[in-house]
Amino acid sequence: MKTQHFMFETARDVQLHTRVLGEGPTRIVLLHGFPQTGHEWRRVADLLAARGYSVVVPDYRGAGHSSKPGGGYDKFTMAADIKSVCDQLEPSARTTIVGHDIGAMISLAYGFKYPADTSGLVLIDAPLQGSTFMSKARGDPRAWHVGFHQARDIAEYLVQGRERTYLRYMIDVRIFDQTAISQADFDVYLEAYEKPGALRAAFELYRAFDDDSRAVQLCIEATGKLAMPVMTIAGEHSGLAAAMPAMANELASRVENRIAPVSSHWVPEENPGFVVDAICDLLAGL
Repeated sequence: MKTQHFMFETARDVQLHTRVLGEGPTRIVLLHGFPQTGHEWRRVADLLAARGYSVVVPDYRGAGHSSKPGGGYDKFTMAADIKSVCDQLEPSARTTIVGHDIGAMISLAYGFKYPADTSGLVLIDAPLQGSTFMSKARGDPRAWHVGFHQARDIAEYLVQGRERTYLRYMIDVRIFDQTAISQADFDVYLEAYEKPGALRAAFELYRAFDDDSRAVQLCIEATGKLAMPVMTIAGEHSGLAAAMPAMANELASRVENRIAPVSSHWVPEENPGFVVDAICDLLAGL
């Protein structure tokens, strides 16, 4: 499958590295999480393109080969980056946004910010800003990394130079299929987060969580819940499997929930076929 690589300028001093593959009339944007890059969609993107979809895979602001500015890591600003990429590719096309982990948070913000341009959302294994669950998760020992990442400067100081150990732990502690992320795949992520400014950018994603939640709540107060179809996917062995339906129902009116077997948190890599089938089912119903 032919893949094109672009660098799109989305804001002042911000460029997003983006892969584009497939030539179908229906556009799907795939947004990765931490500690990953667009590489996490390698299998899903190929399968979707083979089914006749146009697939757009950015490295979001601060990750991979994209710019690492000092700010702008609230998810509504990052959604504006993605909208700019979409407009530069084909401004008239409506888009289905698929996000995993942090990417799901950006997807959610995109749906609230650009409802007329959003066909549907697929939110994969992530706490969702603006939900009661995310508020109550403070202090949960399973979410220890959130508070750690939010501690400015000290988090960078403690992880800098130890990226291999830290990222390996972050992945291994939430994986079911140990073969899903090979050593070569891990090395792609490691190289990305060893780059200057990459760790700080990644941790700034977490430092914006409170602002993200307030922004979502203001949107709901102003215009109500999301009206477009929303699908959630959680890994069968993920700690979020039971929580995602309730979170999504707080934020959207038309929700379908699915559980991916033989998966924990890294669903797009642990069970890419399930993710592709779920996306296609959502699209078939539009």
